[in-house]
Amino acid sequence: MLVFVCETVTGGDFADIDLPTSLIAEGTLMRDALIGDLEDLPGVRVVTTHDARLPAPPRGTSRPIHAGEDRRAIWADLAGEAHCVWPVAPETDGILQNFVALLRTRCRRVVAADAETLELCTSKTRVAEVLRRAGIAVVPTLRIEDVPPGTEGPFIIKPDDGAGAVDVKLFERMPAPPYPANGLLQPLVEGEPASLSLLCQEGRAHVLAANRQVIGRIDGRLHFDGVTVGGIALDDGLRELGRRVGEALPGLHGICGIDYIETAYGPVVVEVNARLTTSYAGLRAALGVNPMAFVAEFIRDGAVPDLPHMPPALPVEVRV
Repeated sequence: MLVFVCETVTGGDFADIDLPTSLIAEGTLMRDALIGDLEDLPGVRVVTTHDARLPAPPRGTSRPIHAGEDRRAIWADLAGEAHCVWPVAPETDGILQNFVALLRTRCRRVVAADAETLELCTSKTRVAEVLRRAGIAVVPTLRIEDVPPGTEGPFIIKPDDGAGAVDVKLFERMPAPPYPANGLLQPLVEGEPASLSLLCQEGRAHVLAANRQVIGRIDGRLHFDGVTVGGIALDDGLRELGRRVGEALPGLHGICGIDYIETAYGPVVVEVNARLTTSYAGLRAALGVNPMAFVAEFIRDGAVPDLPHMPPALPVEVRV
């Protein structure tokens, strides 16, 4: 089986402009872990692309993309030659949504959420509303223009379609306008920042690991420093949270992530990532098993298996 993996940040999407340095480390970690896990499956070969200014990944066959080349045409050709495609891209400006749509014109098997779910997950405010209506505890999320006068901080302002910790800012009080055109506001919820790694397919969501996030603050900006994959013991409450999010967003597919705050009152969801997240880089080591072995696209008969009872994940540090 030939699998085309494309992580767009490292894969040439910025070949004509400056590289987004804040996302390179995370993109590289996800890409290299995914390619390695796929190539360790019997009979699987991986092709990918890389920005010619960056090193090629250590595994797989990679085609460099240079400034001036039509990267979308290159990606489309590679997708057309592959049996399966696994895209990894930021939600910002519809990059993930549009990329998946392109790939689906050339390959029947694309490991990604369905089109409706991808569109929904480009907006953190819309996802929060869907989860709230499903009875799931979420951090209150408002577009800046909808924030009532006199709202007291501290709170977070970030892009509604942002990825990672790009342009995530902490304010003690409401700043003066003008405000970001696509900004949202969330109150700062006290607790431990965390995430869940999910395997989602056919309307089911299995929690693979609960992870402790390392979030730093510099000059009013939040930044993601890394994650301890499996750093939080899974319990029935976290498994139930994953299951309920999967039910609320049945179009999720592949290995996805939920960011949440562990509070004194239980987990409160911050956002849902309908794609691979940085935690994946430590997932295999934490579980002691290759997660790709449970993805339907890479199983001979295509049947979604029930996950075996696995021992608790061991903590694995991933730093960016």
